[in-house]
Amino acid sequence: MPGHANLVIVANRLPVDQVREPDGSTSWRRSPGGLVSALEPVMRIHDGAWIGWPGVTSEQAGDLQPFQLDGLSLVPIGLSADEVEGFYEGFSNATLWPLYHDVVAKPEFHREWWESYVAVNRRFAERAAELAAPGATVWVHDYQLQLVPAMVRELRPDLKIGFFLHIPFPPTELFGQLPWRRQILEGLLGADLVGFQLSGGAHNFVRLVKQRVGHHTEGNDVHLPDGRVVRAQAFPISIDVAAFEELAGSESVEQRATEIRAALGNPRKVLLGIDRLDYTKGIYPRLRAYSELVADGHFDVHDSVFIQVATPSRERVEQYRLLRDDVDRLVGRINGDLGEIGYPAISYLHSSYPQHEMAALYRVADIMVVTPYRDGMNLVAKEYVACRLDDDGALVLSEFTGAAAEFRQAWQVNPYDIDGMKAAILAAANATEDELTRRMTAMRRNLRGNDVNHWAASFLAAL
Repeated sequence: MPGHANLVIVANRLPVDQVREPDGSTSWRRSPGGLVSALEPVMRIHDGAWIGWPGVTSEQAGDLQPFQLDGLSLVPIGLSADEVEGFYEGFSNATLWPLYHDVVAKPEFHREWWESYVAVNRRFAERAAELAAPGATVWVHDYQLQLVPAMVRELRPDLKIGFFLHIPFPPTELFGQLPWRRQILEGLLGADLVGFQLSGGAHNFVRLVKQRVGHHTEGNDVHLPDGRVVRAQAFPISIDVAAFEELAGSESVEQRATEIRAALGNPRKVLLGIDRLDYTKGIYPRLRAYSELVADGHFDVHDSVFIQVATPSRERVEQYRLLRDDVDRLVGRINGDLGEIGYPAISYLHSSYPQHEMAALYRVADIMVVTPYRDGMNLVAKEYVACRLDDDGALVLSEFTGAAAEFRQAWQVNPYDIDGMKAAILAAANATEDELTRRMTAMRRNLRGNDVNHWAASFLAAL
């Protein structure tokens, strides 16, 4: 029997975290993020439901029942410890993630992981089919669930189905390595609308469908034998700009920013990197570039510092453990060679911070350095721009991020070119106030016109 939800969001994670209270009981807390903020009003209007994994194994979570939090209907999907290993850490993050990010690390292809991926995708799809009202809209998110659209369509052909990929979609030469390439493409073709961060991703997808599946294509439309047309289109994601501006302008954030700068010794220049500790983020060459600028005498540890926040990520995956060891060693070597007592060259923080602390760091940073090897969008760059309320500050940005298409006024760099990165950081450090204002004003104007609400409304309208 059809369900009651007129809008069903299907994502790998629920927009909540399970919190263990001092008395041993557990409760749920909303996790920060623009996606839930953008979709919340739409979900309320359409009696929506959000399906996702709560982030703990079925063995830890116990009996998982649908529940309400702040008026949102949340439907947990359980994953066993073996499924977390095979579906999530395995196929999603050791096969698809590196493959879709230009093979920065070597993808692993294991049939057992694929079988787990299929089984978990089917569980998500069956739950979506149960919950959706007749003629409802189902919006599936990201690389972990690429088989769900076709599985939902098989169960409920009456539904309108959308899919959005938050990470890059690779070119044919890389995607072709995947043993299950046709199954993934056919999974995505279950959607009526397949959304990507950039038009290049949409073109890659359509080209692959024509080449590997053999369907007729016209522009960004795929014509299926049953007469259905699937559209591939770019919808660059964004952030809740107004919320970040309000937070950045709050008295508590301004006070915290003053405290941070004072704790650093009130340096003349503060450079900042904030990333998940991930091999795609280009943390290693960024720190090398800055250390060489210090060694060359362009920056002095007495009046400048580089803060690198590296949020722990996927710590059970071997490649991530190795990356942490590499970055730890590099920071130790740089500070050992270039730092002085009380004056480290790199202030390195391997920790997660709440949004309030991040906003304070954005306010402190004179230069934000965002240098991934490949990134679907990179919302850190957008958060920094949103928090620069005085139209000051400089953004050094990898040209291989989705954000580079929107932030033309950033100092754009090739993250593989350390000398080019050094030149860009130096140019940003030496820019006049007028130049900084001109660049930041243009980026902030662009950002305000393309916030996360605009993104969600555009996708749903197109669907």
